[in-house]
Amino acid sequence: MGLRVVITGATGNVGTALVRALETDDGVGEVLGLARRVRGVDLGLAKLRLHHADVSESDLAALFDGADAVVHLAWALQPAHDRASLHRTNVIGSERVLEAAAAAGVGRVVVASSVGAYAPGPKDRLVGEDWPVTGVPTSTYSRDKAALEQLCDRFGDRLRITRLRPALIFQRSSAMEQRRLFAGRLLPTSPWHRRLWPVVPWLRGLRFQAVHADDVAEAYRRALHADAVGAFNIAADPVISGAEVASLVHARPVQLPATVARAAHAAGFRLHLIASEPGWLDLACASPLISAERARAVLGWAPRHSSTATLQELAGGLRERVEGPTPALAATS
Repeated sequence: MGLRVVITGATGNVGTALVRALETDDGVGEVLGLARRVRGVDLGLAKLRLHHADVSESDLAALFDGADAVVHLAWALQPAHDRASLHRTNVIGSERVLEAAAAAGVGRVVVASSVGAYAPGPKDRLVGEDWPVTGVPTSTYSRDKAALEQLCDRFGDRLRITRLRPALIFQRSSAMEQRRLFAGRLLPTSPWHRRLWPVVPWLRGLRFQAVHADDVAEAYRRALHADAVGAFNIAADPVISGAEVASLVHARPVQLPATVARAAHAAGFRLHLIASEPGWLDLACASPLISAERARAVLGWAPRHSSTATLQELAGGLRERVEGPTPALAATS
């Protein structure tokens, strides 16, 4: 029969990639996808059954009953101005997921943590999963991911929990949704047409890692079948700098002081012109670069897409205004 898997946040960026990956996995027999937005979504997958649910209020134990594994992906990034709402979904909702999984006797839980859970770290070397997961205090996202890690510690004696800590996750089909989530009205799609920007503003010292949603989905798929617990970093090579981003539009990177960029971002956020809070800039500047060697060694995972190819795919999606299968979010926060 294969595993019966329940996925929270099944219609999101990673969720859609994961249900595609499980469709061709002979070890998985049935997938129940839970999400707040399911109306009008048809992914055309035989194994998948979508069900409307909200992790902050639905009867999750009943939905988890009989499941062999739960993959917890549900996470809210908007409305960024309503931090209580984000906490209710991300922290309280995660606690409800873990409590319901324990009550339902679920054998394995795979949780979506993030590089954003880490404390500030180096940009000149890679760190492993032993780097502290105390977050970046000025980032709501980071604080909530650090709280999720604490919840996983708390439930560690009741559940077999695997935590994946991926870098920034992109795919072509998520382009316009991610534009709405993070940029709002101040980022037009036209600059992603090559040769239209002479320069690309870039935070001084900023370097980050990216990974394709399909590669992250493969890590989740492998985690479902592995006997390993604990944390796994998920990232692809090479590390991205301003030069790589500028090359997408044949432009020249121009460095900006972080203080100037943050002040401008904060002003745009207060005026509801930028959808994401300025703490995202703090997180980008502070998050360490991560090593995925443990995932390679224990899960047998390796990315099929380079980070630069993934970024190019996202840029193509922005140029072509690509929408995914999930109903669009509101354009403002």
